[in-house]
Amino acid sequence: MARDNGRRALGELGERLAGEHLKAKGYRIRERNFRTAAGEIDIVAEAGGVLAFVEVKCRRGSSMGTAAESLSPAKQRRMVEMAEAYGQAREDLPEQWRIDLIAIDFESDGRLASLVHYENAVTADV
Repeated sequence: MARDNGRRALGELGERLAGEHLKAKGYRIRERNFRTAAGEIDIVAEAGGVLAFVEVKCRRGSSMGTAAESLSPAKQRRMVEMAEAYGQAREDLPEQWRIDLIAIDFESDGRLASLVHYENAVTADV
């Protein structure tokens, strides 16, 4: 149970940091934690007439690899499904959209090691 709470807290911290990062880059956050049958979109943001579906991945320590390495092909396929479901559920959306990844790595002691925003990290042909 404590491990789940720690993982949840890390995820919430990561999503907060990702949202702050996006706002600082001029994005408008449209929605957070949008649920679909295929899963949850962490952040839906918009900038420059482009809608970005943002997956936030966090890792503490390096024993399990980096946050960027944790976006599996199966998750990428689900991200495409979720983005399409969002488009069907909402009106007044920009024509252009993409799926981004914000990978956040923390040192094992909890200090922020890196935050990298990968635009267009997932393409519809996965």
